Amino acid sequence: MDDFYKKILDNNKKWVETQLAIDADYFKDLSKGQNPPLLWIGCSDSRVPANEIIGAKPGEVFVHRNIANMVIHSDMNMLSVLDYAVNVLKVKHIIVCGHYGCGGVKAAMGNQSIGLIDNWIRHIKDIYRLHEDYLNSFQDEDERFNRFVEINAQEQVFDLAKTSIVQNAWKKGQELTLHGWAYGLNSGYVTDLGVNMTSSDDLDEVYRLKFTN
Repeated sequence: MDDFYKKILDNNKKWVETQLAIDADYFKDLSKGQNPPLLWIGCSDSRVPANEIIGAKPGEVFVHRNIANMVIHSDMNMLSVLDYAVNVLKVKHIIVCGHYGCGGVKAAMGNQSIGLIDNWIRHIKDIYRLHEDYLNSFQDEDERFNRFVEINAQEQVFDLAKTSIVQNAWKKGQELTLHGWAYGLNSGYVTDLGVNMTSSDDLDEVYRLKFTN
């Protein structure tokens, strides 16, 4: 057993002991179920821990993470998480949180083949193509990178709103708001990107679904 593996096992024991010292029923209460008000769709990057960023406790955030916090309509993993969060847990907020310095977004700005992930990165490249004129207007590459991180997160919010899961919830009058954020690795602060959607009214007509019941 290497030192790191032993360390994380020991850390778990210490964490349990700390929580029980504060509240003897801590784990007993957690085991009864969850009722989180928030679904977090974030990046897999190890430097972006959802709960810690917003000071949330276990049980308060339902989390889905993938490379570059993407909402891809053929991704059954993401859709399954979304469906459960919206229709079973009845979350009231969904946050798509990108982060400055995102490796997936950076890779989408170049042409270097990485491997299997190239197929995932292509979805991010589609976002760049959609906003190419705007992004190319930035001469400073770091500034262009930051703007691309923000635009990517904003577009994922719109893609959430396009799903039948979210639109059906809105149609039924369910309280549900979508948000887009960007997290600063070098500051710890999040930036609200100004996409806070509560209905499909902000979508182009072609994306607005009509339900028969």
